[in-house]
Amino acid sequence: MKGVAALAGLLLALHASGQEAPVQAPFITTPPEVVARMLAMARTGPEDFVIDLGSGDGRIVIHAAQAHGARGLGVDLDAALVARARVSAARAGVADRVRFDVRDALRTDLSAASVVTIYLLPFLLDLLEPRLLEGLGPGARIVTHAFPLKSWPYDRAETVRLSKSHAGQGDSSRIFLYVVPAQVRGAWRAPGGWQLRMQQNFQRIEVDAVRDGRPLEVTSARLDGERIRISGTGFSFSGRATAERIMGELAGGTPLVFERAP
Repeated sequence: MKGVAALAGLLLALHASGQEAPVQAPFITTPPEVVARMLAMARTGPEDFVIDLGSGDGRIVIHAAQAHGARGLGVDLDAALVARARVSAARAGVADRVRFDVRDALRTDLSAASVVTIYLLPFLLDLLEPRLLEGLGPGARIVTHAFPLKSWPYDRAETVRLSKSHAGQGDSSRIFLYVVPAQVRGAWRAPGGWQLRMQQNFQRIEVDAVRDGRPLEVTSARLDGERIRISGTGFSFSGRATAERIMGELAGGTPLVFERAP
């Protein structure tokens, strides 16, 4: 990690001093153990579309197709690396499931992705963070290597021990998982006198619940992408949130649909 950290510090210093930082980040390969763990942490499967921002030689997208049956896209500014990734995908027999484009990560359409993997320097992560939150759907998973997002609390972090020292990284790597949350902040109402008012900070939510005009004690509230669970004294609800509805059921199987309150 020392080589990456030192270069990151240099680029951040240039950025802070008003000098223009290089547009293209350096190419440092991701160790195989980290590739495997990033995709496993994201729960990658055959239904996923993986976008790797700064894909280098294409190893993450290729592994996603080989090991998990996923489809994917790798983008990189280095045309030579993109060409190498295309050759590697053909050799691996997954060229029909993945593609690689010469493209700026900051200008890549993310809307099709259910998994995004990133190994870029902190100043680029800062620029990407709002695009990730706005461009991905609820439940999409993001895994960053080496550097966390600045203002977005990660849902999980791991240290991956390497079988041998890796150039520019030493003998271990840190990876960070983020799950894009549904937007549930505000007031909600459901038949039967149910009312919810929610405060939200990414996936962390606080819920005030009322039924038939009586406040209910909420003992647990959790948001995991679009899935939401709220429980308290005498009730338990689980469901899925969209922009305007939360659809689910109470313990025992009674269906309940909340609509956004005006």
